[in-house]
Amino acid sequence: MPVSKQQLINDAKKLGLVVEPSMKMADLRLMIKAATDKKPAKETPEVKSENIEDTVAKAGKRSAKAIKGAVDQAAKKIKTEELKTAQAKPAQKPIRSKLERRSKGYKKAAAKLEANKLYALDEAISLAKTTSPVKFDASVELHINLSVDPRQADQNIRDIVVLPAGNGKTLRIATLSDDPKTAQAAGADLAGGDELIAQIDKGVIDFDILIATPNFMPKLGKYARVLGPKGLMPNPKSGTVTNDIKKAITDAKGGRVEYRVDSAGIVHLAIGKVSFETTGLKDNVMAIITSIRANKPSSVKSNYFKAVYLTNTMGPSINVDLASLD
Repeated sequence: MPVSKQQLINDAKKLGLVVEPSMKMADLRLMIKAATDKKPAKETPEVKSENIEDTVAKAGKRSAKAIKGAVDQAAKKIKTEELKTAQAKPAQKPIRSKLERRSKGYKKAAAKLEANKLYALDEAISLAKTTSPVKFDASVELHINLSVDPRQADQNIRDIVVLPAGNGKTLRIATLSDDPKTAQAAGADLAGGDELIAQIDKGVIDFDILIATPNFMPKLGKYARVLGPKGLMPNPKSGTVTNDIKKAITDAKGGRVEYRVDSAGIVHLAIGKVSFETTGLKDNVMAIITSIRANKPSSVKSNYFKAVYLTNTMGPSINVDLASLD
């Protein structure tokens, strides 16, 4: 289909060409063809060098050095973002709560307790016996939070108590005295004098409690670094340095325990086994409570007991109502 002159004029104007009405159709075709051949290809996002040269100044933000620095900085930023995207770690799973990470046995035992409930002492002891998630004869533990500051000398609560029902532990007792026969008759597993010290010197320590008479303490001084960290060094405050060896052995076999507040003002103590009768465990709890009350510092006026908890080995804790301890 032939193209009219007016159509050629319109095409030329679209290309931005100056057209005169007197121009012939052949000239119009040549102008349009020449303009079409010179039209640049599709421009890329990159800035043309000739355009940069047209806008370059001698100094300042439009200088060649400043423009080159801006381009390098932009390229570096893009590269850094791409590297972060490539190295991005996969989204982590939300951290599970402490109860969700517990064993099935613990969850089953914890289901028997009501959250934020205070239990009377008898009920708490019964739950401590029945919520044990282990197969062995677990220990029953007593944890008492006190309103004391152990850094103060008069508030560093410490004492020795003989549990009425015992603590359920079988202990090997060794004694250092001049009368080993009396010690053995009282129930000591190891009894002796210098020969027992010779065994300690060789590193043979096969006992849980060491009871000594005062005259043997100077000989034990050089072994304090060995016995002290193990909690075996005899101490008058713990009743293991005494002339009455027979009574000390009887107390140790009968359930004598020593308690002391930790740095947070809490007493932690095992008071028996889940196999104990409820009455026996209650007697042990009250013996500890009575001792702690007797050692109340005069500087603590009120709210001496902040909280009391009962639990068993690897079991959930049970919040005891303080009113039931009166």
